[in-house]
Amino acid sequence: TSAYSSPAKSLGDPGITPLSPSHIVKDSDAEDAVEQLFLVVVAIDFGTTSSGYAYSFTKEPECIHVMRRWEGGDPGVSNQKTPTTILLTPERKFHSFGYAARDFYHDLDPTESKHWLYFEKFKMKLHTTGNLTMETDLTAANGKKVKALEIFAYALQFFKEQALKELSDQGGSDFENTEVRWVITVPAIWKQPAKQFMRQAAYKAGMASPENPEQLIIALEPEAASIYCRKLRLHQMIELSSRAPVNGYSPSDTIGTGFTQGKEHVRRNRQSRTFMVENVIGEIWSELEEGDRYIVVDSGGGTVDMTVHQIRLPEGHLKELYKATGGPYGSLGVDYEFEKLLCKIFGEDFIEQFKIKRPAAWVDLMIAFESRKRAAAPDRTNPLNITLPFSFIDYYKKFRGHSVEHALRKSNVDFVKWSSQGMLRMSPDAMNALFKPTIDQIIQHLSEVFDKPEVTNVKFLFLVGGFAESPLLQQAVQSAFGSRCRVIIPQDVGLTILKGAVLFGLDPAVIKVRRSPLTYGVGVLNRFVEGKHPPEKLLVKDGTRWCTDVFDKFISADQSVALGETVTRSYTPAKPSQLVIVINIYSSEQDSVSFITEPGVKKCGTLRLDLTGTDAAAPNRREIKTLMQFGDTEIKAMAVDVATSKSVKVGIDFLNY
Repeated sequence: TSAYSSPAKSLGDPGITPLSPSHIVKDSDAEDAVEQLFLVVVAIDFGTTSSGYAYSFTKEPECIHVMRRWEGGDPGVSNQKTPTTILLTPERKFHSFGYAARDFYHDLDPTESKHWLYFEKFKMKLHTTGNLTMETDLTAANGKKVKALEIFAYALQFFKEQALKELSDQGGSDFENTEVRWVITVPAIWKQPAKQFMRQAAYKAGMASPENPEQLIIALEPEAASIYCRKLRLHQMIELSSRAPVNGYSPSDTIGTGFTQGKEHVRRNRQSRTFMVENVIGEIWSELEEGDRYIVVDSGGGTVDMTVHQIRLPEGHLKELYKATGGPYGSLGVDYEFEKLLCKIFGEDFIEQFKIKRPAAWVDLMIAFESRKRAAAPDRTNPLNITLPFSFIDYYKKFRGHSVEHALRKSNVDFVKWSSQGMLRMSPDAMNALFKPTIDQIIQHLSEVFDKPEVTNVKFLFLVGGFAESPLLQQAVQSAFGSRCRVIIPQDVGLTILKGAVLFGLDPAVIKVRRSPLTYGVGVLNRFVEGKHPPEKLLVKDGTRWCTDVFDKFISADQSVALGETVTRSYTPAKPSQLVIVINIYSSEQDSVSFITEPGVKKCGTLRLDLTGTDAAAPNRREIKTLMQFGDTEIKAMAVDVATSKSVKVGIDFLNY
């Protein structure tokens, strides 16, 4: 009969049924973890295009030190961060990271370089892979595949070693990993598996362990930015002028001058890598009152994500009002448009071949583009020159039989000319056109967020992340939303997240309420009600009619969850004599879920409570308490047999089911 088609029966699941009435106990003081004492907090901003770390000693939390300057560095890109690039030897062993990896790879002879494994911009893979597992692969520039987990672990291990070395050099004695609390930032819009993947990679890199998970905090990028923005003093930020734009463009001086002053200020401090964070609430923050809302737009290399926060006084805790949204609209989109432009001029077949045959020269060309990309501005009038590597010109002639110059004359791309010094000459309009699709998507997405009822009366918009340095993006955000809220940019905007992550590691309790990204519940049996339950879910056991596969909800997607909050439910075995009780935990992106068989419902944990050998005189209705505790980016579940206090615990797992 159809009654046997449901998974619960085919699995022979020992069923549980809710004890009525089902009650929720919100117990935030339950089992407060013993606070470990770390000497230092090190935060790693693992970005799509560039990465870095910063640290602070718990004894002097007002000083945040940004990592030492890296060797290497590019013309026109002054930065405390290093490119997120990694090089493995032909034997697949770690060789180098950052500028060192890029330069070494670049200097290899082409016959050799094709055996080395070079990876860049690989973090996006975690965002774009639908069914991420521990086995997911990444592809190197030469086309070879390596497990993503290995690459991420190598990168984190590199930062771990660099940071420990710097701390040891500074303190004059060896610094132990056990003395460090690590914070790694991830985009808020990442799905749970990607966040868990980062934690697994960090365990593999030896930063923390499943036995000691508190040593590592996975922080959300816009949240970290938000924490830092609270500390800003007026001289540490630039408010984009609210003067009326002239025919869509603000008078050139407004954006310009704020930035030159800002740059001067940064330049004077360039030598010092220590930032003082006053232990007060910043001026801009003091204008915010209880209940005020602000939006943080974190625009990086790969993703842009936005969170809306609300202030809870007196201590200024943050409450997330609207679940993080965003998408792959980072500055990589601009690189992609440049690549499309090159394909249009020189032919897609040539560009594909060139990338495979001369990978190092392709990297060079993108570096040259990067520094010109940073020079793009709304009011720029003189053209931007991009040097073409000699091997590009040479290889093109071999490939096509005519010159690069000829290709440019022949192509109908009129904004790009050839200059006799061997450069592509782009008009400012041509450069701005490369930014347009990405910026349009950001503005479009922000408009949708602004239209949500939770997002009315936003007072400030903080624009942070590396892409926020772009005057084109600043101007677009200002002209679209300047009339609705004040647009604020912190001064060294590329380091905002890093500094905020350090502050978060020093005081993780500052974020009080988050929105749950998923609905969580367990599979149960309910008494079958004719007309209410679908007939195919009917199961008759010992004369009792049960409805199987019921999704008993603990928390709904987008519901507010206080950090550390525990939600409790009580169940009883459907069959009193049952001695092994299996509780399966499920998640879904939908708010309303009735059955565990619905599309999109995924199993993400199992609690197996074995009661054999316990006192047979236990009450005829055993009470099994099930608790779910919502932590930073981790969720723990536990089942307790009330009569005997026997218990089992499990962490929610998105990668292995």
